[in-house]
Amino acid sequence: MASDASGTESVEGGRAGPSLRVPRRVAAASLVGTTIEWFDFFIYGTAAALVFNKVFFPAADPAIGTIAALGTFATGFIARPIGGAVFAHFGDRVGRKPMLVYSLLLMGAATVGIGLLPGYATIGVLAPVLLVVLRFAQGFGVGGEWGGAALMAVENAPPHRRGFYGSWPQVGVPLGLVMGTGSFLVLDLTVSEPAFQAWGWRIPFLASAVLIAVGMWIRLTVAESPVFRRDQERREASRLPVLQVLREHPKLIFLAAGSFVATNATFYISSVWLVSYATTELGYTRSTILGANTFLSASDIPMILLLGLLSDRLGRRPLFLGGMALLAVFSIPYFLLVQTGVVGLFILGGLVVQACRSAVYGPQSAYFSELFPTHLRYSGASLSYQLASIVGGLAPAICGLLVLWTGSLMAVAGFTVLLALISLGSSWAMSETLTRGLDGPDEAPARGVAAQA
Repeated sequence: MASDASGTESVEGGRAGPSLRVPRRVAAASLVGTTIEWFDFFIYGTAAALVFNKVFFPAADPAIGTIAALGTFATGFIARPIGGAVFAHFGDRVGRKPMLVYSLLLMGAATVGIGLLPGYATIGVLAPVLLVVLRFAQGFGVGGEWGGAALMAVENAPPHRRGFYGSWPQVGVPLGLVMGTGSFLVLDLTVSEPAFQAWGWRIPFLASAVLIAVGMWIRLTVAESPVFRRDQERREASRLPVLQVLREHPKLIFLAAGSFVATNATFYISSVWLVSYATTELGYTRSTILGANTFLSASDIPMILLLGLLSDRLGRRPLFLGGMALLAVFSIPYFLLVQTGVVGLFILGGLVVQACRSAVYGPQSAYFSELFPTHLRYSGASLSYQLASIVGGLAPAICGLLVLWTGSLMAVAGFTVLLALISLGSSWAMSETLTRGLDGPDEAPARGVAAQA
């Protein structure tokens, strides 16, 4: 089968043609930009867990100050569905590529602004107010990021490798966390505590300006999605794609959001809230937890790629179901391992939980893209993802309150089991999409699975 103008070539005899250069370049560009945006987003979470309670909420009781700082972290997640809806509107009308550029610019400006923001001791109550505003801008920007990056990678991929290429931008999440957590680990090992509190924490925020410039250069070099261009030639763009997808596919959006809610929430529980709780209550040192989380995030990268590739063979839905079933069973043992205070057991439990999440996160770009028609795909996929992120953003603060009320880490374990069961039920109610085409009935399904359709 010949390649189209985009350079994307379908499969003939089970072999991909030389035009894989284009899908790889687009996937790499999505990965780089996504990594930078998530680096910016995650350094806020680490700083909120370690220092923002003292810099922006010093008048509060330490425990309340930490909850308040994590509450500002949640502001970004409240903004994400709003940003996702706005960017999705234009992404389905104008194109995927412009939205990737604008989201990166907004995220970069907000992140550098946080790095320059004076603390409570300098400007009083205005400091936390401005912090919330900038965090909202961060969330607004990253809300438009995922849909555009995922769709660019999936819509440029060969039909039989959408799960694999769609997993590339997903890798930006753990890679961004590795860079963010790693940067704070380096600061923790090289800068004194007073210096870290005074100015050290600002360095990762200000350094993101350089990363944004690199990401912009890379993203401006890729072409628009060929699937989107073909759809534009066939039909007039929807006037209000977000409202149309909500009107035509409400059940699908909420099921997709439900299928992702546990993956999203447990990620922030372990990477944000647990950083604070483990260092203040369980006897872990800050460098130990930052080092463990950096290692766990790095190990997540091959898991995501492998499970994305595996979904091209087994399907998307079986991996979602298997990951969430295991998470429901393993949640209580995981927190029991964390509670021991032994870093090796902390890492062991973290690896199992990450495998559960990667079973969802690896195939997710392909799965969510395949659920919706092209002219509503950005809107449907983004809304599904970002609605789930609201719970994810609130999860660290919820965990803090649960422990404050009960005095037990097992309350957090129970919360995690509940989330896993919600995602398991939602995934069960969804249908398999492996053999669906992105262009409608004209696109051939992935080779090797057509007989299963």
